[in-house]
Amino acid sequence: MARPSPTDRLDLLETSLRQLLEPLIRPPVLRTRGRPTALTAGLLWAGLLVCILRSVPRRSEIWRLLSEAGLWDYDRLAMDPEAVRIRLKRAGAAPLQRLFTQITAELATRTTGYPTLAAFASAVYAIDDTTLDQVRRLLPQTETGQPLRQAVLPGKLTCVFDIRQQLFRHVVPSELPHQNPKASMERVRTLLPAGSLLLLDLGYFSFPLFDALSDDGLWFVTRLRAGTTTEQRHVLSQQPGLHDSWVWLGVYRANQARHCVRRIAVTVGGKERVYLTNVLDPDQLSVAEVVELYARRWDIELAFKTLKRELGLRLLWASDWEQILQQVWATLIVAQVAHSIRQQIAERAGVDLFDVSLALLLRTLPQIVRRGEDDIIGIIAGFKPTRGGIIRPSSRAKHRVPPVGQIDRPPPALTLVRAGRYAGRRCGPDGSNRHPVCIPAPVAGS
Repeated sequence: MARPSPTDRLDLLETSLRQLLEPLIRPPVLRTRGRPTALTAGLLWAGLLVCILRSVPRRSEIWRLLSEAGLWDYDRLAMDPEAVRIRLKRAGAAPLQRLFTQITAELATRTTGYPTLAAFASAVYAIDDTTLDQVRRLLPQTETGQPLRQAVLPGKLTCVFDIRQQLFRHVVPSELPHQNPKASMERVRTLLPAGSLLLLDLGYFSFPLFDALSDDGLWFVTRLRAGTTTEQRHVLSQQPGLHDSWVWLGVYRANQARHCVRRIAVTVGGKERVYLTNVLDPDQLSVAEVVELYARRWDIELAFKTLKRELGLRLLWASDWEQILQQVWATLIVAQVAHSIRQQIAERAGVDLFDVSLALLLRTLPQIVRRGEDDIIGIIAGFKPTRGGIIRPSSRAKHRVPPVGQIDRPPPALTLVRAGRYAGRRCGPDGSNRHPVCIPAPVAGS
């Protein structure tokens, strides 16, 4: 018997997408007046997602897929290309954003992830921004009467990436590509459950933000910005290559953080690195875990690389913001499915997640599908780990931290909260920087 051709058997990613979208494509039949809609919303979004997955170069391919090639086993639709364009424009990006939320919740239940990573936290998130690539837009006419074309940055995405589940949890789009990353954190903070641990790079270094996170019941790990003054409160551990202490951020009266934080200076790979966290108890979060967690912040950078390089988000189909968002949410959905499949392969193979190359997996899947195998995840999980293969030893650096000796416990009466003052903060109605948004109310006894 001849093996199925590529057109007879769907790609593993496409099969997973179909399983997730089938209830949306074939909703319950309701008796309504008038002619039934041929191009349902579910079919429209499925066509968009499949086009993203197949790396088509332009949005018009959605119409070709639905009307000429046919999507999966659904009948080809007799419609004009303009009908697809109008439907996409009218729908906007909100339905795809809701679909992203639904699919993310479903995929989070399919793998165990890394439940022991910072087990005290309700979740572990890396937060960062990625700027969307340039698009060509028509600007007002020049002196010669010709319209001027100029490449502009359309916006950026502030993303919350779940380190345990390896999924994007929240994405906040912005049409301001050069906006300070800290500006979007006000909205992001409201989306995070209490007890979450956030991994932040230096772009989010801010005394008001650190205090606000502590007041919200959120933990954080970040690096200490060069030139930041600190006042030592208590030394937990001090030995060659390691200094773990509690400090105030800001020595000068005009710029002082409100909450005491933990400063960890540790020599890793012959270079000293200084970390900050508001997890003060070393039994709750050890020095080795701080170093490991901050290294995992790189996970979100790899996820951005997958979106742009492997799934084509570097090439935007339109310059209109709502249509850009449609492509963004569709690409994010496909990325979620890819991350979930990678996680399943790692669990079946009994290897670390990063021993499975997501880039090679996406490029090699069509070739594996041509073999006509049924259990593709099982086939890939059975590959022998080899350099250059889908399953190969990860090239991630393993950081060795000096063993921590005896820890000196602080006195119970040590003050950990003071009145905060933030330089440059003039957000109060009277022009002062003593606004409740900037500085929470003092704690009794502080």
